[in-house]
Amino acid sequence: MVKLFERVEDRPTPQAVYNWRVYSCAIVAATAAIMIGYDSAFIGTSIALPSFKKEFGLLTKTPKEFAAISSNIVSTYQGGCFFGSLLGYPIGQLLGRKMGLLFSSLVFCLGAGVMLAADGARGLGPIYGGRIVAGLGIGAASNLTPLYISEISPPAIRGQLVGMYEIGWQIGGLVGFWINYGVTKHIAPGTTQWLTPFAVQLIPGGLFALGIPFFVRESPRWLMQRGKRDAAVKNLCFIRNLSPEDPYIINEINEIDIQAEHDRTAVGTGFWAPIRHLFSTGHLFRRMLVVSSLFIWQNGTGINAINYYSPTIFKSIGVTGTSTSLLTTGVFGVIKTVLALVWCFFIIDRYGRRNILLIGSLGGALSMLAIAIYINVDKPQLNPTTDLPAAGKAAMFFFYLWTAFYAASWNGTPWVVNSESFPGTVRQVTQCLAATSNWLWNFVISRATPTMFLRMGAGGWGVYLFFCLMQLASIPYICLLLPETRNIPLEEMDRLFAQKNVWRANQIVMAELQREHELGAERGPSYLKPQAGSSIEEVEDVKERV
Repeated sequence: MVKLFERVEDRPTPQAVYNWRVYSCAIVAATAAIMIGYDSAFIGTSIALPSFKKEFGLLTKTPKEFAAISSNIVSTYQGGCFFGSLLGYPIGQLLGRKMGLLFSSLVFCLGAGVMLAADGARGLGPIYGGRIVAGLGIGAASNLTPLYISEISPPAIRGQLVGMYEIGWQIGGLVGFWINYGVTKHIAPGTTQWLTPFAVQLIPGGLFALGIPFFVRESPRWLMQRGKRDAAVKNLCFIRNLSPEDPYIINEINEIDIQAEHDRTAVGTGFWAPIRHLFSTGHLFRRMLVVSSLFIWQNGTGINAINYYSPTIFKSIGVTGTSTSLLTTGVFGVIKTVLALVWCFFIIDRYGRRNILLIGSLGGALSMLAIAIYINVDKPQLNPTTDLPAAGKAAMFFFYLWTAFYAASWNGTPWVVNSESFPGTVRQVTQCLAATSNWLWNFVISRATPTMFLRMGAGGWGVYLFFCLMQLASIPYICLLLPETRNIPLEEMDRLFAQKNVWRANQIVMAELQREHELGAERGPSYLKPQAGSSIEEVEDVKERV
């Protein structure tokens, strides 16, 4: 029988390590993603409400004019997120992960508050400005949250804990979809109807800001990098729920010590040192390009076109009426959330990263191809109806099937891979660039989607074909360039990516680590885990003896 909760560990690990403290730190940090998910779900459906269009004089706009305005409203947020993700580096580097997250939450709340000043008299200006400011906060949080969670996580559950970020994203999305459905059903058309979804943003933002001081402990790895060893040991013991004398704590502290010493020796200290090291070290720079480019393929699945413009998506398939479209969108959100939970707790740490990405790409591509064929052949946009024909229902089935494939694979896996693929030397920089890559391609898709539906085939069938081809193209990319990162300690990622056999790299390194720990148990901890201050040559000599 399959053991769903079985953990694959790189070393013998006390059960105390898998405790409520590490989960509470991860869950509160991942609350940042609720704000992101909520925006991706509510904004596209809110600006499609007749009450919103009437408030801002958009009912008389041509389809091309409204497409331009809607893409402006959506993409200003992505633009803010892009620059916010860059801002996350100096904040996280200088203030720490905890204070950086708190700062991000406060900036988001400021931006969300500014949006509430918009009305027919003031125009869309407060919405544009507020979305830029909120985006700055979200962009910084999208940088810091996966980074922080990966730094506090035991290797065996690192994927699951970083996956909390994706769970938060889906919960926010689910609330956003159903909030809009609720206001159309229970609030009369008017300012209150469209303004309510905007105001709800302050709830997750406020909870995030309030939770950080009480539940989040500063990253021990960041404290060690800043020379605060005593505080690092204290926080690590708290998060692991072990005493400083426990062999597991001694082992992990030694690993962090060695990595920190290596960082100081090989990279140097100072704000710019990690950036110089990343861009001047060939293998690290190539690795950064490989893993940060996963967000090209993630956006190439079509997810953000659907998130931000779901009414347009469902109209292209033949779904008519605002209420029906919102209900269909709500079901889409439910499927994504349920499958994201399955991905987080049963898939990511058991089946790894590569396999689920490959399956998600293949299944998603076939689903998108089926929808493209239906729209091109049946042309539902020319025959709108309140009841979908049999072919239309089949297209909706393939849309929801695509949702299932995506939610269980590409939804959160790129964030996990990027958060765990680099040593502490450059992890802050690479996570910054990963978040920037995500928001760059998010911005591109959000700007392009309305125009794509106007120009890529009657009814937009070419849009679905485009997303099909993008998912197919991601398959050789993953097979040839991306090793499996599951269960590998953060300090051993250089060894993993140095393997020439990409397909078997994880198996090779895990076998080496197990042999090292077995020899260490036989000959004493000093054999394989030198104390702080050991030279890099001594550490390498230890590995060579295995």
